[in-house]
Amino acid sequence: MSKSFRTDAFMLGVCYYPEHWEETLWEDDFRRMREMDMSVIRVGEFAWTIFEPVEGEFRFDLFERALDAAHRHGLQVIMGTPTATPPAWLTEKYPEVLNVSQKGVTYRHGMRRHYNYNSPIYRDLCERITRKMAERFANHPAVIGWQLDNEFNCETSVFYSDADHAAFREWAKAKYETLDRLNKAWGTVVWSQTYTNWSQVYLPRATVNDSPNPHHALDEKRFISDSVISFAKVQADVLRELCPNHWVTTNGLFGHLDSHQLTDELLDFFSYDSYPLFAVAYPDGGDNPLLDRRWSSSLSAIRSISPLFCIMEQQSGPGGWVNRMKLPAPKPGQMRLWTYQSILHGADMILYFRWRTATMGTEIYWHGINDYHNQDNRRVAEATRVGHELAAVGQQLTGASFLAEAAIIRDYENEWDGEFDHWQGPLSGQSGNAWFKAFQFRHIPVDIIYMRRKTTLADLAKYKVLVYPHAAIMSDDTAALLEAYVAGGGTLILGSRTGFKDETGQCRMMPFPGPVASLCGITVEDFTVIADSGTPPDIAFAEGYGQEDAKYTALLFNEILRPEDPSVETVAVYDGDYYAGKPAMTRRPYGQGEVWYYGAAFNDAAADAVLEKLPIATPADWIDAPRQVELGLRDKNGELLAFLLNYGSTPATVAVHKEVVNLLGDGPVDGKLVLEPYGVAILKLADN
Repeated sequence: MSKSFRTDAFMLGVCYYPEHWEETLWEDDFRRMREMDMSVIRVGEFAWTIFEPVEGEFRFDLFERALDAAHRHGLQVIMGTPTATPPAWLTEKYPEVLNVSQKGVTYRHGMRRHYNYNSPIYRDLCERITRKMAERFANHPAVIGWQLDNEFNCETSVFYSDADHAAFREWAKAKYETLDRLNKAWGTVVWSQTYTNWSQVYLPRATVNDSPNPHHALDEKRFISDSVISFAKVQADVLRELCPNHWVTTNGLFGHLDSHQLTDELLDFFSYDSYPLFAVAYPDGGDNPLLDRRWSSSLSAIRSISPLFCIMEQQSGPGGWVNRMKLPAPKPGQMRLWTYQSILHGADMILYFRWRTATMGTEIYWHGINDYHNQDNRRVAEATRVGHELAAVGQQLTGASFLAEAAIIRDYENEWDGEFDHWQGPLSGQSGNAWFKAFQFRHIPVDIIYMRRKTTLADLAKYKVLVYPHAAIMSDDTAALLEAYVAGGGTLILGSRTGFKDETGQCRMMPFPGPVASLCGITVEDFTVIADSGTPPDIAFAEGYGQEDAKYTALLFNEILRPEDPSVETVAVYDGDYYAGKPAMTRRPYGQGEVWYYGAAFNDAAADAVLEKLPIATPADWIDAPRQVELGLRDKNGELLAFLLNYGSTPATVAVHKEVVNLLGDGPVDGKLVLEPYGVAILKLADN
């Protein structure tokens, strides 16, 4: 059973920091929130010094007054545990709680997230502050749930304190039991790295050329994920014990953490912090970058953890710290657009970050809804519009399922291994982005799902098409699962470097693509990485495939394919370099389905050319929308809701061939709908 957020009425709110503001502002702030149809606030996640100014001395009166005031105005409250920001008295007295860089530099007080997960005393102190807060606020009528810490593994996702090295050694003992097994898994016979005593085992330390053992480095990421989950469990257990009527979540999606496992084991649902302007500041490559529309990919990944989730921080203004990150102001309409982007993809509760821009500290340029001067502005007006809209129609949206017949597959093992492996790591990002764009521009809703040990055939079989572009690490069990999916009628797309590593990250001594070679009906005859200074060759599609005016380039890595089964069709060949004319892409019918294999990373055009031939199309063929509009569908008890999101700076005209009403408009749509720049519509069939 999936872990989802459940609510009858849509919940809109804002992050609030009562400790930052004069108490005389609270009542007016809360009054205005309610006038904007907000119903929930998040507080407390950075306030440890307020709660415990001196070790063992606890003061909750400031927040009790703030919560009482919020409750008087009908606001509900999410409490954050403040463990992301240990106080100065704590780090001074217990410096062993601090995180350390791989080169041995200790991260000192003065920022946030400067602790490590494995310090025993830090875990004890975190358990104590969580317990004291839970005892104090368990029965407060405003409190509905808890956020653990804040953005696990944000700022940094590697940890090298003495406590981490010691914990890693015990983790490795539990995993491998003997040094012989560890040495075999890590391939330590190479370069005389063999360990002969457990005391020699550490997390990867600084090495010549920053090149630690790659199998050791993969286990490091697994250990960090387990450390986060173990640390979070200390707090979650306290809250389950003392606050049984409250839900528990955490926020953010960051590296070296299996957020699926974290949610399965500890949370009621997962929450995300959505900042689409990062995609504008750091755009994807290729033609027609998605910009803020790319954030739909991130939201789709969250949906794989919790089909219905919370946005704990929704961007509402320009972003930046005083010394890094410069994100421009959202254009008029974009804040509302991003809110409905989150709702389309599964958010039933959204809190804007933040109510008012901070006047002090590192984030004085990370703007909230209100400016420093607290006067009306266009962000306040836009948030008010959203609040009034959701008050009117939100109940029709909550609990609705996102509908998709295609999915892009990811997995943690390959994400972690690919960070260090420059021969295959960049491939997944390139191809995943190209495929997401191809689905987006053809208005085909797509899920992003994670391949896990607990993934079943039923999890995969609900999709007509699966794209698993570059699974270098692939177990025999996963290969068997994919084979059963294709045999049962599914269409599977694979890419270069598939299946050449086992679960330790070691290369298999078998023809590539390893355990799926027989499924694909091919082997890899030869291969080459495309050097940074090199020019990738073009590919030429066979007759009936591709478009004459498109540019098909075989990016990053090239495998020369050899068909081994007579049923294999060569779809495209390389059109350059010494392997010109050799197979680059193949298609093989298998059982009731088919499997495609591409010996490179996909560019936008190649992904679109394949998608053109797949047994899938837009499920809303009664809507004709331009490419600048995202189309997505949510289903609530058989009632279909079509979201139209215009990411363009110009109006978009949409043709509608059924009788519908626009829930955000003035009623029925008469054949044509014009979306304003950054405009939104939610269409419901008129006879529903």
